[in-house]
Amino acid sequence: MDMEQNQSEIIDHFIKQASVAASNASALASIITEATSHPLLFAFSEILALPNVLQLDSSENSVYLDMLQLFAHGTWSDYKSNAGRLPQLVPEQILKLKQLTVLTMADTYKVLPYDQLMQELDVTNVRELEDFLINECMYAGIVRGKLDQLQRCFEVQVAAGRDLRPAQLGNMIHTLSNWLSTSENLLVTIQEKIKWADSMGEIDKKHRKDVEEKVEEVKKSLFKVG
Repeated sequence: MDMEQNQSEIIDHFIKQASVAASNASALASIITEATSHPLLFAFSEILALPNVLQLDSSENSVYLDMLQLFAHGTWSDYKSNAGRLPQLVPEQILKLKQLTVLTMADTYKVLPYDQLMQELDVTNVRELEDFLINECMYAGIVRGKLDQLQRCFEVQVAAGRDLRPAQLGNMIHTLSNWLSTSENLLVTIQEKIKWADSMGEIDKKHRKDVEEKVEEVKKSLFKVG
């Protein structure tokens, strides 16, 4: 909860800065660099959605919009593939992008082999990788899991979500709609079972009452005979 609150406050801070900058492309470029370097910020879609930020696409600073999109949806490998047309990253941005890369992998697989992680993160040995996962990921609160040195893998337990790509939104809405429909059907089934159980309870009570009345009648008849 604390992390989510911090994220929200930081996002609000950069949104206000971007609003003040208005259409000043140079100022917006600086804000984007600062936001993508911030050690506690891992979500960028709200900044990316700002109209004046999107207008960078038609300015000489359009590469900063591309950089913001990279941090919203991309990975370290994506940066390496497009480094020639993107601003050079400072060390804080490199660290951030590698953290986001772990989140992307953790969202896809719950067991991450060390070899794959080292390749994706440009890490040369297991000690360096484990230090990164512990100090920069788990201690940062963006992922929780278990390091398995014997199997040479990282078992993901919980991971923070990344910004959704535009194409993913439709799939998520479809998934949530299906879940809602299934939940509603399940609720109807449960309500029907409750009604059935209640009716059976009434039948059982009536049956028990009939039996008790018959027992009383038998007792009375026996008493008269006696």
